[in-house]
Amino acid sequence: MLDYDSRCGLLVVDVQNDFADPNGSLYVNDGALIVPVVNEAVASATDAGALVVYTQDWHPETTPHFEKDGGIWPVHCVHDTWGAAFHPDLRVEDGAPVIQKGIGGEDGYSAFSVRDPRSGEAWETVLGSLLRDRMIQRVVVCGLATDYCVVETVTDARGRHLDVDVLTRAIAAVEVREGDGQRALDRMRAVSAVLE
Repeated sequence: MLDYDSRCGLLVVDVQNDFADPNGSLYVNDGALIVPVVNEAVASATDAGALVVYTQDWHPETTPHFEKDGGIWPVHCVHDTWGAAFHPDLRVEDGAPVIQKGIGGEDGYSAFSVRDPRSGEAWETVLGSLLRDRMIQRVVVCGLATDYCVVETVTDARGRHLDVDVLTRAIAAVEVREGDGQRALDRMRAVSAVLE
């Protein structure tokens, strides 16, 4: 069991119906199985006074992120739909910050930044300043999916000189290509994230 304290942040990445529910449009195999483990982490972090932050993909109906509009993904997590909602079994703390990604049609893989899918221009979300304001030095990352939003969040956190622990029992990979999940774990190790 990981230790949490007031200088630690727990990042719960994209535990949403379209990823975590078998009826979701971009279901991650075993995505629902991580929810109880995530809930344990949320309870431990909350009890220790750590900051808990949730992220959500929150796309418009039309975006170059989607295959129908020139991107690579099926339509998923369209704002204010069932698919974009948090999984109903997820423990969501009252008043905890929620970082919504992709709201303007950009790619939102990392919790720390978004990127225009056409120009490649990137800009920050509010997460970095939120962590700095709380003097967070370490983050624990869990959620979906290992090979996209989790690995990008982890590598961005390390690039911002944060210590990072990854709850491997509380992540799952979408595996667009076989082996993507393992390659993501290897990338996280390569940036010196600690895989728990």
